[in-house]
Amino acid sequence: MEIPYLCPACGTNRTRFNLIQQTVRPVKKDPQTGEIMEEVDASDPLQAPYRGEELRVQCGVCGVVETEQRFVKTARRGTGEKRI
Repeated sequence: MEIPYLCPACGTNRTRFNLIQQTVRPVKKDPQTGEIMEEVDASDPLQAPYRGEELRVQCGVCGVVETEQRFVKTARRGTGEKRI
């Protein structure tokens, strides 16, 4: 679904954005060298699952990075649109 954005920081940008897709890579690192020793399986009981956003948005004008929802809510306030 296509949803309008408005930058929550500069309040003027409605057209230029960078969409940042976050990719999770669970790994085990050597504590002394920092070398990645192995990929950790998602079913590993000692590995906490990632609970962050899959998508972040960066304003293409001022550079602020926020959640997509923040840009959407700012756009709705800016146009008086109500959430359905």
